[in-house]
Amino acid sequence: MLDLIKYVVDQFAEEKSQVEYKVEETEEAINVTVLLAESDMGKVIGKQGKIAKALRTLVRAATPRDCKKYNVEIKEHGEA
Repeated sequence: MLDLIKYVVDQFAEEKSQVEYKVEETEEAINVTVLLAESDMGKVIGKQGKIAKALRTLVRAATPRDCKKYNVEIKEHGEA
């Protein structure tokens, strides 16, 4: 699933060398945090968050029913 997230983010991010992915697994879900450069935030999130919403929908649709739920969060480098 991480490969799908990386593929979609790489299509929109210009500073690909600054993109980082942090994966944390809990009992209920797998949380993926995408850390981007400030200049890429708008490109990856899209107008009114449409690209981010579409990414989350893709991940939800591609996740098998018997697997943990994936949560995708997009942040700028330096955000807590």
